[in-house]
Amino acid sequence: MHRELRIRPADTTDVPTLAHLRYRFRAELGEAAEPEDVFVNRCAAWMAERLTPASPWHCWVAESEGEILGHAWLQVIEKIPNPIAEPECHAYVTNCYVRPQARGRGVGGSLLEAILAWCREGGVDAIILWPSQKSRSLYLRHGFAIRDDLLELRLFESA
Repeated sequence: MHRELRIRPADTTDVPTLAHLRYRFRAELGEAAEPEDVFVNRCAAWMAERLTPASPWHCWVAESEGEILGHAWLQVIEKIPNPIAEPECHAYVTNCYVRPQARGRGVGGSLLEAILAWCREGGVDAIILWPSQKSRSLYLRHGFAIRDDLLELRLFESA
């Protein structure tokens, strides 16, 4: 684990770094379809708009010695009101990324633990995500399970 790893909610001052990290994260998976500066500007505008108090989006960052080592995003998904005793929201976890030099040191697990604590405190019913092959073991260690009652239809498949 990193010295003095701190997990905290992201704010708009983090947006430039978060946008660059988003580019790095996705560019690791395939060839970028737009120049980095164009993407970062577009992504930063999107992130700044969503890191506001009224937004259903939330982000946590892991930092050490003033450097953001990783981040994870969550979107609250409202459920239709329900007359039975059941929480009325789900959460979608996405864009979990740890810088390559910080991987394997508990940063991702610490981010996920902060998200899970927030969800428990907020009365979230279920959390969904689409893990990469490499991240599956992280989620399984934290109680996620492969389900047989969830259906998915992919409308767009990337190359």
